[in-house]
Amino acid sequence: MNAYFISGLGADKRIFSRIKLDERIHIIHIEWIKSLKRESLPDYAKRLSEIIDVSSPFILVGVSFGGMIAVEMAKTLNPKLTLVISSTVLSDELPFIYRLAGKFGLIKLIPSWILKSSNKITGNYFFGANTIEEKILLSKIIADTNPEFLKWAIGSIITWQNAIKPNNLVQIHGTSDRILYSSAAKVDYIINQGTHFMVYQNAREISEIINKLIQKFI
Repeated sequence: MNAYFISGLGADKRIFSRIKLDERIHIIHIEWIKSLKRESLPDYAKRLSEIIDVSSPFILVGVSFGGMIAVEMAKTLNPKLTLVISSTVLSDELPFIYRLAGKFGLIKLIPSWILKSSNKITGNYFFGANTIEEKILLSKIIADTNPEFLKWAIGSIITWQNAIKPNNLVQIHGTSDRILYSSAAKVDYIINQGTHFMVYQNAREISEIINKLIQKFI
């Protein structure tokens, strides 16, 4: 079975480097493609989903922004399972300040380079990177982030509209997530003190959850 992994905003497959799945699972990392001008999150997800082989059973695993992309994909592709980690499933569960910023179009007023620079300065705190290794990895990921894509993605998140929870979806969230926090979300698995970086920090625990969930499909 194929497992398509979708990383978070400003991240790549390095964030999944500690995840260990059953050897019968073929992991495929989806790479970001260039966004189109004024493209919505659902439209982008539709284009990105063209890489997925729907003729074979598959699951989707999305982290943060990648989780929202996975939600949109799952609405049309019918995966066996969709795992959303450190993310949001319904748009009304986004933090209020994000939705407010989206309503007033504030992202348009901020230059792309400022968004990336701010990410470097505050990244360790908001992502929850604690050790030297984690801070170095996060720094490298941020450095490799395209600022134009970053600005588009943030804009698409805060203006996202979704009221549908796809079938066979499981949400995993951490209690110490400072980026996508929501008391309204009905989470299936809670990682105690899990941060927004927990897919790397708590990889063993998350791997165990995923492996348990996929056993009935392999």
